[in-house]
Amino acid sequence: MYFTREIESQLITQLEKKEIIVLTGMRRTGKTSLLKHLFDSVKSGNKVFFDLQNLLEQKIFDEIDYNNIIKNLRAFKVTTSEKMYLFIDEIQFMPKVTNAIKYLYDHFNIKFVVTGSSSFYLKNLFPESLAGRKVVFELFPLSFNEFLSFKGTQSNFIESFEEKREKVSLIENELLKKSYDEYLKYGGFPQVVLEENEEQKKMLLKDIFSSFFQIDILNLADFKKIDAFKKMIDLLFERTGAKLDISKLASLIGVSRDTVYSYLNLLEGTFFIHLITPFTMNKDREISGTKKLYMCDTGMINLFSNVSSGSLLENSVFNNLKRYGTVNYFQKRSGIEIDFILNKKTAIEVKTTGDKNDIEKLKKLSQGINLTEYYLVAQNYIEHENYIPAYLI
Repeated sequence: MYFTREIESQLITQLEKKEIIVLTGMRRTGKTSLLKHLFDSVKSGNKVFFDLQNLLEQKIFDEIDYNNIIKNLRAFKVTTSEKMYLFIDEIQFMPKVTNAIKYLYDHFNIKFVVTGSSSFYLKNLFPESLAGRKVVFELFPLSFNEFLSFKGTQSNFIESFEEKREKVSLIENELLKKSYDEYLKYGGFPQVVLEENEEQKKMLLKDIFSSFFQIDILNLADFKKIDAFKKMIDLLFERTGAKLDISKLASLIGVSRDTVYSYLNLLEGTFFIHLITPFTMNKDREISGTKKLYMCDTGMINLFSNVSSGSLLENSVFNNLKRYGTVNYFQKRSGIEIDFILNKKTAIEVKTTGDKNDIEKLKKLSQGINLTEYYLVAQNYIEHENYIPAYLI
């Protein structure tokens, strides 16, 4: 059974344009299912789907003369006499295929839609010569709205925060509490969400992590100290929602600061972690500022660590917020902070149990940095125009 993803409408619109669609994201987020659905949605019969994990299908593109690929494609009853749709899953299994894609894109009327699991790898896979020829989309683990859809509950995505505000309901807050608690505990990987047995959910999470580590990390990294790398992952889980002290991490792991940075770069490039910078209108300060850490999925956090309920909720809110655009955090020199600044215009503070005093504090902080839009996001219901329940983010 196929479940609609929020990104789907953007992809369908992009199908009619010339540029190559690149669908990327962490392993097991549902890229292949979405790719197959997009393939089925194309009305033309002049289309073909390949999975490059299949060595036989790799041979179709393994040609010195790229014109021979067109000859190979004829066996699949597709032709260049009209627009061809070429869907390729898991391109990271055949790095050189990008050279062929570039040639075919430039010389024939072919719409390419491809997937790959790791942005770290994809950035090296796609040469600069493909600049202007591709549009990249990232597929995340399920948002809570998607989670409800997978659970059989009809829920429409609302992008506007003002519209979210108008939808706030004490009754709905109570009705969705159990579902949101499950979402916090086990996260948003599709297989995990669809599994009903709790022990099996944990087994699936372990398998997803193992797959990520064995395929994305060990195959991509050239690290001599794998034990140190594993230790850092454990330390990062414990630091969910915290600012990273690189020197302290290096000391605890027993490696150099440069090594820590290389580890973080790989984990961020493979979508396992997300690092956000402080809010400022000065771009240089933003880039050089201390970064805060968030993990890819709350189910992963719960599997490998025991963080506070506040940190878990903050991570969940962040994972849903990043779909709206750029996320930063703000902190005054005194240490007082705002959890998130969205697109440099909306302040968001996250509390498991908030109240009107928290909203007044947020208002004062927001006005101090010239932000007029601010919201308290919490699990408990608050009767206030600047409150949005966590389940609506």
